Order: sequence, then structure tokens, then C-alpha cells
Amino acid sequence: MKPTLQVRLSQHLALTPQLQQSIRLLQLSTLELHQEVEQMLEQNPFLEPEEDANPFEFGPAERGTTAQKEESDSAGATVGEGGDEPAAMDSADFGTTERDDWENGTERDDFDGIRETPSAGTSSSGGDEDFEPQERGGSGPSLQDHLRVQLSGMRLSPTDAAAVMVLIESLDEDGYLDGTLEDIVERLADSLEMSDEEQRENLLDQLRCGLHWLQSMEPTGVGARNLSECLALQLRQRPACAARDCALAICRDQLELLARRDMKKLAAATGFDEATVKLAQGLIVACEPKPGRPFSKAEALIVIPDVIVVKSGRNWKASLNPDVMPKLRVSDLYAQAIRGQRGGGNLSARLQEARWFIRNIQQRFDTILRVSQAIVERQKNFFTHGEIAMKPLVLREIADELGLHESTISRVTTAKYMSTPTGTFELKYFFGSSLNTDAGGNASSTAVRALIKQFVAAESTVKPLSDSQIADMLEEQGIQVARRTVAKYREALKIAPANLRKAL
Repeated sequence: MKPTLQVRLSQHLALTPQLQQSIRLLQLSTLELHQEVEQMLEQNPFLEPEEDANPFEFGPAERGTTAQKEESDSAGATVGEGGDEPAAMDSADFGTTERDDWENGTERDDFDGIRETPSAGTSSSGGDEDFEPQERGGSGPSLQDHLRVQLSGMRLSPTDAAAVMVLIESLDEDGYLDGTLEDIVERLADSLEMSDEEQRENLLDQLRCGLHWLQSMEPTGVGARNLSECLALQLRQRPACAARDCALAICRDQLELLARRDMKKLAAATGFDEATVKLAQGLIVACEPKPGRPFSKAEALIVIPDVIVVKSGRNWKASLNPDVMPKLRVSDLYAQAIRGQRGGGNLSARLQEARWFIRNIQQRFDTILRVSQAIVERQKNFFTHGEIAMKPLVLREIADELGLHESTISRVTTAKYMSTPTGTFELKYFFGSSLNTDAGGNASSTAVRALIKQFVAAESTVKPLSDSQIADMLEEQGIQVARRTVAKYREALKIAPANLRKAL
């Protein structure tokens, strides 16, 4: 086959490194952006925090920064070519006996707060005065630290103390042992290359003794191997009475019946009367199914909002949270040092990189603000009347309004949060599918879920509403919803089925 040369004309989209960076920064969460800024400050000598600003303390980004002045003075056609904004932005219950179900089903009948994300409590957003991160696990001791302090005050033999320390290190975040004692022995034996069976038996005996000491520590219930043991440890601390004995019997063998709230069968199974069984239920509900909860890290619960919504006259206005915006600029000293040089090579490239990084960060926040304000305009009834007034909204509507691509809106609304007078929400929360109404209009799925919560909160505990009844009540409101859809929304709200909500 004879080789030949051919010329072909084609079109394709090529993303420059600057545009790729712009897209990547847009989809980062606040924490990830902070990490990106820290890394860039370490790598690029031309990038520095503004004067009197901590590089890791984020404040208002001013439009007239030195970086922008340098860009207009010396970048010329290099930075400004192709327009000021990167083109990429426009083109591209208790139904089971598991711990979680125990909490949802028996400890609290909480149908509120499902959709809220705890606020960071920053001064700029108002926050929740009752939520103080420094009083939570974020800056306080961990569960392991708390137990080690108690261990140091106990007069145990070195062998017992070592066994307790091993068990402390084997606890999960809820305060339960991560595996059986036999599993822990196997892990220790493998790490110590212990092959003698007698040594393993001695180690198991030491751990059994250590477990006794561990389960005597605070918080009560720590070191349990399952929910039944955890509850029993807490119940044994209560004064002896018939209700406590009944509660212990239920925890030992009848948690499944308790989950179904079948008092008659519980009375028959335990040999106590129904009145005592109800008292026992109250004792069990008062127990903590997760002893390690008070020591959980607060950082996992803190969400710093990117946008703050406040009332402005009769309308609502979105503004950027200054606490999440980095205060960066290009170093005057380094920029002037290479200004008169031509062909600066790597240094010129790093200077250009610093300028593009600042510009892309500003572009990121500009886009977030534009999208947020568009959401606020569409959902103004939500900010006035709550989630029951939420309107149907899809990504394409905002994309068409702002002249952006739908994928850009998706990136902006992921892991970005908005602080409102009623709580802090991810931007995606304001988007929801629509359901038909008898009037020919549409109702938001979020508003329908709010109605379901209201119906359940007002229902009779003796005769709770079934999914079919809730669907009929929504039909009376003019909203056409199938029973299966009601069941899906109810499960999303972590509301137990009617048979488990019934107080027998």
C-alpha cells in the first residue's frame, strides 16, 4: 500500500489549562478550595496573601487588588486575550434493632430538621446561637482520650491496663467494639506473630477481664458488642424495680417485639403486665444507643455557607459569605523583578499562573453568586413561607436564564451551601421535580414532602395515617400523588411506616 499525505479540516473543543482550572475550581467545595489555595501559596512564589491577612483566613475579595492592577499593566494581550471571563463557563423507627433505626424509631419522633444542614454559626451568617463548635467534639477530647484519662486514674495491673488500652483502640465512633474479642485476639496474634494456641487463650482471658473494666467507665454503655448489651449496661445503672427487670428482659430477647410496639406480645413474652411493659419501654427509650455520640467530631457537622440570603425591602438578596473568600494578590516585588525582562521563561509562566488562579477564583465566586441570586428570585416564596411554598425548579431553567451550560449549574450547586433565615441548605435543595395539580399547575416535590411531614405530625398516634390515606389527603389538596410516591417521600424523610408509628 503506497503511503500518501492527506489534509483534513475538522473542528473540536480544546480546553486550555486555564479553562480546565476554572472548571475544577468551580466544582470544589469550600474546604477543598481552602486546601487548593494553601497548596498554590506553597508552590507559586508570585502568589501571596494580602497585607494584614492570614493566607488561611478568608475574607472579602476586593476588585481593585494589586493582582488585577498588575494584570492590566503587564499582562496585556497574554491574560486579556479571549475576553475577561473564561469561555469554559459557558460551554461546558424503629423498624429494626440496628442502632440507627433505634434512634430514628424510638428515641425521637423528629420529623423536622431532615432537610437542614447545621450552620457554621459564623458572625456573618447569624448562625445558630445554640451551636458552638468549640463546645462540641471539634476541639474537645475524643472518646478514646476521655477513656484514657479514666484509665490513668484506675489502679490496674500493667497487664489489665494494657488489655483495656487495646480495647479502647478497638472502639468505633459510636463507642462499640469493632468486632468480637476473638477477632481482636486474631489481629493481635497476627501482628505479634503469636502461633501458640495457649498464648492466644491467655490473651483472650486478659481481654475479657479488660472488657469488664472498660464497660465500667463513662459514658455508660461504652465497650458494648451490640445494641442489646449497650442498653443493658445502661439499664443496670438504674435502681432495681419491676420496670427495670422488664426492660432488661426485653433488651435480652425481645427487641424485635419492642420495635413493633406490640405491648400485648411483650407482656406475654416477659411475664409482666402491660403497664409495666410501658414503663420499661420508657426506660429503654431514655437510653443512649450510641454512647460515643457526645464525643463525635464537630467538624463533620459544620457547614460553612458560601452564600448568605437576607431580606432587602420586600425582596430577598443573596450575597457571598466573606469568610470563605481568599484574600490573595500577586507579589509586587517578584512581578517588578521580571517586568523588564523578556523571555523570562519559567518565572513568567509562574507569574501568569498566579494571575490566572486569582482570576479563576473570582470567576468561581461570581458564578456562585449569579446562580444563587437566580435561585432566590425563583424561590422567594420559600424564604417567606417555608418549604411548603417551594416551587418546582430544574437546572435547565437557571442555565437558560444565565446563559450557562446545565453542567455548569450542576457544578455550582454541588457542595455549595446557602444560609437562610430558616437554616442552611445545599444549593441543590432548591431544585425539585414537579407534580401535577388539579388546577393544571405544578407542585414541587419538596413542598409535597413538607405536607407529608405536617400530616404525620398532626396524626393520631392511636390510628396513624397510611400511605394511601396520605395520598388521598394530598388529592384533597389538589396534588396528584401515587401511593408509591408517598412511600418514597416518607422513607426519604425517615418517617416509619404506619404500623411502627402506632402506639398500641
